[in-house]
Amino acid sequence: MSSDDDEFQIAVVGGGPAGLTAALYGTRLGHDTVLIDRGGGRAAMMADTHNVIGVTEETSGNEFLRTGREQVESYGGTFERGSVTDIERTDDDRFRLSTTDGEITAERVVLATGFSDERPDPPLPRTGKGLHYCLHCDAYMFVDEPVYVMGHGEAAAHVAMILLNVTDDVDLLTRGAEPTWSDETAVQLEAHPVEIVHEEVTGVENDPDTGWLEALEFADGTRREYRGGFPMYGSDYNTGLAESLGCDLTDDGTIDVDDHGRTSEDGVYAVGDVTPGHNQVPVAMGQGAKAGIAIHKELREFPRSTESIARDGPVELDEVPAVSPELLATAIAHEGHAGGPRTDDVADHEETDHEETDDPPTNTGTPAADDD
Repeated sequence: MSSDDDEFQIAVVGGGPAGLTAALYGTRLGHDTVLIDRGGGRAAMMADTHNVIGVTEETSGNEFLRTGREQVESYGGTFERGSVTDIERTDDDRFRLSTTDGEITAERVVLATGFSDERPDPPLPRTGKGLHYCLHCDAYMFVDEPVYVMGHGEAAAHVAMILLNVTDDVDLLTRGAEPTWSDETAVQLEAHPVEIVHEEVTGVENDPDTGWLEALEFADGTRREYRGGFPMYGSDYNTGLAESLGCDLTDDGTIDVDDHGRTSEDGVYAVGDVTPGHNQVPVAMGQGAKAGIAIHKELREFPRSTESIARDGPVELDEVPAVSPELLATAIAHEGHAGGPRTDDVADHEETDHEETDDPPTNTGTPAADDD
């Protein structure tokens, strides 16, 4: 365990739902954890939060993320606003992260760097008020309402047909581009009541009071009413750091991971939208939790293996608990501590534990079997 300001057991890059959850689990499981976040991201764009049990819909993305950061910090996690420009493996098999504020060293790295949606050319409705990027999050808002899909490829064609599950009024807007969907998809489209509109969009009409989309104007002079829609132009995955570390990518450009977020490189994890799967807040949170638990099982000190016991002897009382003085003090003072916060004991614990852990023990144990 580290006690230096720039040394941590876990470094999480990216402060969306996946990164926040990984950092929360790492911190609460007793590991010195830093979360580095540059701000923004897809979750920050949410005007409302949908499909997250326990979170009311009027909660904005920024409110959701701010609450998550406060939770991580309340348990002793470190939050840094900034960007990670480079990560390299050190000679002692740790990781050195170069940030906009300096350097950080960590034993494990979690990449939660997400992706950026390819935005169509303007004119466009306002994001969240008629321009939406998550079909499974936002389709519910458009039940029995007129909607559009922008795009000219396979994804756009299939999303247009999928929307027929919630409404009977769906237009597919190619905006003058030649369709690139397959012949089979063309046959499917012909068999579904989806109108294909090829003219370019030339104007947007919004409700003057709410800002919500009312209609789109087209180059041929027509006006079509819509309440919202979905642009389908692809995604740019933020995999630069993963590639620099040698992590394998999938054919679609995401970081290849196992069921616990492990990449092809030891000690490097990836979670959230930068990995394969559904781009959903609850899914991202689940991935962050699984990665946090997997890392904990790699890093935890005890149980010490029989080989280590034979070599180094039994665990001594002054070696436990295996939590850094800072996290120990925070846990004792936290309102969630058993029996309530023991604020009177914090100073004594900090002083005693600092004295006893000047030369903290090396993690000589091996991960135990899966014991969830």
